[in-house]
Amino acid sequence: MKTNRTHPRAVVTAKAARSIEEGHPWVYEGEVRRFELPSGDSWDNNGSLKPGAWDSTGSGEAADSAQSADPAQSEQSAQSARRQRPANDFRERRRRKELLNAPQTEDEIIPFEALPDGSIVDVVSLKGSYLGTGLLSRHSRIRVRLVTRNANDDFSPAFWERKVRWAWEYRKTVMGDDAHACRVIFSEADEFPGLIVDRFNDVLVTQTLSAGMERLKPVVFSALIKVFAEDGVSLRGIYERNDVATRSLEGLEQTTGWWSPQSDDDSAGDTVDAAAHTDAADSDLTVTDITENGVRYHVDFANGQKTGFFLDQKYNRRAVARLAQGRRVLDCCTHTGSFALNAALGGAEFVRAVDVSETAIDMARENARLNGPDVAGRMDFTVANIFDLLPELERTRNPEHFDFIILDPPAFTKSRRTIGSAERGYREINYRAMRILPRGGYLATCSCSHFMDHERFKRMIAEAAQDAGVRLRQIEERQQAPDHPIVWGVPETDYLKCFLFQVV
Repeated sequence: MKTNRTHPRAVVTAKAARSIEEGHPWVYEGEVRRFELPSGDSWDNNGSLKPGAWDSTGSGEAADSAQSADPAQSEQSAQSARRQRPANDFRERRRRKELLNAPQTEDEIIPFEALPDGSIVDVVSLKGSYLGTGLLSRHSRIRVRLVTRNANDDFSPAFWERKVRWAWEYRKTVMGDDAHACRVIFSEADEFPGLIVDRFNDVLVTQTLSAGMERLKPVVFSALIKVFAEDGVSLRGIYERNDVATRSLEGLEQTTGWWSPQSDDDSAGDTVDAAAHTDAADSDLTVTDITENGVRYHVDFANGQKTGFFLDQKYNRRAVARLAQGRRVLDCCTHTGSFALNAALGGAEFVRAVDVSETAIDMARENARLNGPDVAGRMDFTVANIFDLLPELERTRNPEHFDFIILDPPAFTKSRRTIGSAERGYREINYRAMRILPRGGYLATCSCSHFMDHERFKRMIAEAAQDAGVRLRQIEERQQAPDHPIVWGVPETDYLKCFLFQVV
């Protein structure tokens, strides 16, 4: 490691050091023991914005009352509380760890001007060994997100341009001709923590979900424009879809619209060549067309879910199309019709596309028309909740004779706390689908929740099959397309499950 580095240092616990060495890119707030500045100043809190910032349970008031109460009574109350608290109460143990580092007074807080959001911070072990360098988030429970493990890296615009180039070269290699509509940057998988960039022909659509990437937008976005221009791609612009509630966890506001370097007043913007930006601010057109697996789509990147289109299922949809020929297909949670359209183009006899959103069904119907009368003529569209529709089809004994059902619901859980109820939801729809399908029918079932891991998802499917009284012949186990790379050691990048079965 170079000596005399100019970056602040976050000294982390032994547990955090082991996690980083195993490949994980995050340092949580309770894992930071202190911050040290090159000036020699240091703080034993880990950058929270106010005393007791993590104490959401009001333990400060409880502590005050405990101190003023009779000591014997307080000890008795504490013992009673310990007996009542479950031994595996993770949240309580985490809260107590965090409070070890929480500042007690305003004087103990790291001044924002000394260590602002997005600061570049070296992460070191308790013994001073270099572990990596990352970006600080003072509001978030994820205190530092690593961007490199190489102590020789600098963080000039050339560094970020090089990383953008690596990301794009990888997509061109693994996606080939499909790179015209693909994910260009996949957050931690490309060491751009909290940044998503999707390409839809001549438009890049982004989500910026961390304070560090928000600060670096002028540098990174200009690098994107430059790298694409060198490849002969003239971008109409970069459209920001920062209408995401999780931005509040980083102290960021929700915003949408065309990006312009003039709109970023951060100091990082001083390094940007504004002339490199393709000005799209005057354009109201926020719909573009793409072709995927031979299917044409309108993509409304201003109003559609996420960035406007789900690119991660690209090759899973192709696998479904191969099985669909001559079959009667029910596509549940169709969104804008992607699985349904692939099945129809693959030669399905009939496809019914179902979604609870009327807006999504309207877009799916429009996409069907876009692919011509031969495709649209074999499709129908229904606004319905699959938790109502599937039981009704089971009760009425599948009157439309569906022999291929596709289950691609939105994530039923985005946290560990709700994984139990999510698993029950997945089991319910898979059980119903297996009950509806005839012997020899086909099932495609998916989950896009990281917390519903592969083993748990497979166990759920097995239990649903047992309850339904059927056996499953596995055709394929699939994951997300390679433009959403899975990085070993970063389990959050391994999120999409897709199984193809025959019911036997």
